[in-house]
Amino acid sequence: MKETAYQTELMKKIFDLIPDCIVLKNDPRHIQGIPDLIVLHGNKWGALEVKISDKAPIQPNQQYYVDALGEMSFASFISPDNEEDVLSELQHALGITGQARISKP
Repeated sequence: MKETAYQTELMKKIFDLIPDCIVLKNDPRHIQGIPDLIVLHGNKWGALEVKISDKAPIQPNQQYYVDALGEMSFASFISPDNEEDVLSELQHALGITGQARISKP
C-alpha cells in the first residue's frame, strides 16, 4: 500500500471514530515538513504525520514540526504499526472519552 492510499483510509477511520471532526490535509509544498493531517474537534486539535510503516524515513523538518505542534496541542507520527495507540491518544487529546472504535480488516 502506498502512503497516499493509507492516508485516505486513515482519514475515513478518523471520521468514523470522531464523526463531528474536521480533517484537513496539508499541502507538503506549502511548508516542508508540516504534518500531513490536522484534526479539529471543538476547540481542540491534533496533527498527524502519516507514514506507511514505523520504519519509513523521516523527511527534513518533520520531527521538528511534530515536536513543536506536540508542545502546543497533540502531534504524532502515525502508521499502521502504531495506529490504534495514536488514535486513542488523539481521542484523549481532543477530550473524547471511551475506547477507540477501530475496525480491523
